[in-house]
Amino acid sequence: MSEATVTAAPSLDPIVLARLTGKLGDTATISKLCATLGDVFAEFLPDMLESELGFDVAVSYAGFETGKYGPLIEGLGGAMAMCDASLRDWCDRFTLICDSPMIITLVENMLGAVSDSIEDPEARPLSKIELDLAAMMFDRISSVLKTAVSGANGYEPFLGHAHNAETRKPTEDGSENDFVAMVNMAVGIGPVLSTFHVVIPQSVLLKSTISAPKAANAPKTRVEWSERLGEQVRRSKVTLEARIRLEAQTLDTISRLQAGDIIPFNESGDVRVEVNANGRNLYVCEFGRSGARYTVRVKDTYGSEDELLQHIIG
Repeated sequence: MSEATVTAAPSLDPIVLARLTGKLGDTATISKLCATLGDVFAEFLPDMLESELGFDVAVSYAGFETGKYGPLIEGLGGAMAMCDASLRDWCDRFTLICDSPMIITLVENMLGAVSDSIEDPEARPLSKIELDLAAMMFDRISSVLKTAVSGANGYEPFLGHAHNAETRKPTEDGSENDFVAMVNMAVGIGPVLSTFHVVIPQSVLLKSTISAPKAANAPKTRVEWSERLGEQVRRSKVTLEARIRLEAQTLDTISRLQAGDIIPFNESGDVRVEVNANGRNLYVCEFGRSGARYTVRVKDTYGSEDELLQHIIG
């Protein structure tokens, strides 16, 4: 009697399995949902921002992309601020992303720059102060998203810390391979055109009913926004550097210096020290000592308080 041949059942294609389990939608359905959500952002976010900021902000839907979370995020490249967020009873994890020119331009406008005079800033990782403003922008975007997808359930979005895309660490829970949809939005501030993105798992988006939000509470005034921005700026820690001029030396002398050799200060009286942050001079100081610690005493500044803040942020 011959042995029976056992044939293993073929494994189900991952794409087919994802469709059957509601984790992956067809292009037409995802396109409609993303466009509807984009229309909500385009309709309600400009008025919210303009009433708070005091200058015109144009927002429009710029299409969508689909794919797995990790590769889709990596495909955006760097020089972007992002944060992971959640909304109870809707989504355990969605991601908000703003490109750096958007945040840099907002900071410049909030500090008094004229929109038409601002040139398109170069994309770069954001400073701590700029990330503070990015967090405020994520709060506004998520507040519009909340009213569009969850109705009046009373829950508020929970936002993680805003960080540069360059510092993102891939998760180890398998969510990097989740199928997601990314809603792309174009933002115009004066002559600067930038973008923000909302990345949502397709399993969540397919179950969502998206509708225009009802009239919300009165938005914060520009004064309140400015005060909050000012508070964020003043609480942010900035690394200061002190520069002291030393006595001029010949290249021959410099090349022969050894550990223990002494180079005198350039001044014989009070030693002038220039203190800067982010490469910008802030104060003129004199060198001194307090107990066991060396110190500098501020003697003059390079501008007013507002000018110093602009120097630091810029």
